[in-house]
Amino acid sequence: MIELRHLRYFIAVAEELNFRKAAERIHIDQSPLARTIRDLEDRLGVLLFVRSPTRKLQLTPAGEKLLEHARRLFIRLQRIKRVVRATDARDRAPLRIGVADGIAQPKLSECFARWQTLPPSVPLEITEMRAVELLTALRREEVDAGFSFGVPGDDAIVQDAAWSYPLVALLPPGHELATRDVLPISELLGFPMIASHPDRLPGLRSQMDAVRRKFAVSAVIAGEARTLAGYVTRVAAGLGVGVADAGHMATLRRTDVVALPLQEDIHITTYVLHKRQSYELNDALQRFLANAIAPR
Repeated sequence: MIELRHLRYFIAVAEELNFRKAAERIHIDQSPLARTIRDLEDRLGVLLFVRSPTRKLQLTPAGEKLLEHARRLFIRLQRIKRVVRATDARDRAPLRIGVADGIAQPKLSECFARWQTLPPSVPLEITEMRAVELLTALRREEVDAGFSFGVPGDDAIVQDAAWSYPLVALLPPGHELATRDVLPISELLGFPMIASHPDRLPGLRSQMDAVRRKFAVSAVIAGEARTLAGYVTRVAAGLGVGVADAGHMATLRRTDVVALPLQEDIHITTYVLHKRQSYELNDALQRFLANAIAPR
C-alpha cells in the first residue's frame, strides 16, 4: 500500500531534483528520504528517477505522471479538509445573539464579521427583538448575549460598554439652524425635541434624558418615537428637532434630514449584555464578549 508519506517525499524530490534540498525542505535526513523513494518505486514496480550523464537527477515518464497525479491528490485532500472543517463549524451549537433597539450601526456588523475570522469558528444565531424581550431572553437563557443601548437595571444581567458613537444634531432641512456647521447642544435643546419612547427604547431614552438634564433645565418634548427610523422620520417631517448617534446616521443615509456635529464631545453608548453566572462563562461566549468590547 502506498502511504501519503511516500507521495509527500516523492513530490519534494521531484520538485527539487536534488535529495539534499528535498531533505532540507521536509526536515529529514537524506538516507531515510532515499529509502522511502526506493520503497515507493518497489511498491509501484517502476523507476521514478534516473541520473543524467551529467549526474543530474531527472524524472522518468512514469515519475512525471506520478507527480501530476500526486499534486492533484494533495489539492483534493486540502479541499476535503476545508469541507470537513466547515461542516464541523456549521454543526456546532451556535452562539445565540439578541439585537435590541433596532441597532444597525456599522460597528455591530464589524463585530459580527470579525467574529467569523476568529478560530475556532462558532456560528452566530442572530435575533432582532425589543429591549424588554432581550432582558427576558437573557434571564431565561434563551440567548447567550445581546446588544442594546441599555436595559433597566437588573443584578442578574451584566451590561458592558461595547462601543460608542458621537452624538449629532438632527434637523429638518428648512430649520433655521440647519445651515450651521456646528451646534452647541444648549441651543438645539431650546427647540421642541423628539424623544425615544421609554418602553420601546429605554436605554436610548435614558442616555438622551441624561444629556438633556445636563445641558437644559427642561426640554419641551414634542413627540415620542418607538423606533429609530420613526424618530428620524418625525424630525424629517418637521415635528421637532432631535439627536442621534453618528453610526446610525451613516447607516440610514437619509437625505431628508440634516445631521450636524455638536460642539460638545457627547457619545451614545452601545452595550453588550449577558447573564451573570455563578460559574465561569463558556469559552465561546467569553471570546465573543472580548471580541465585542475589543478596542478599535
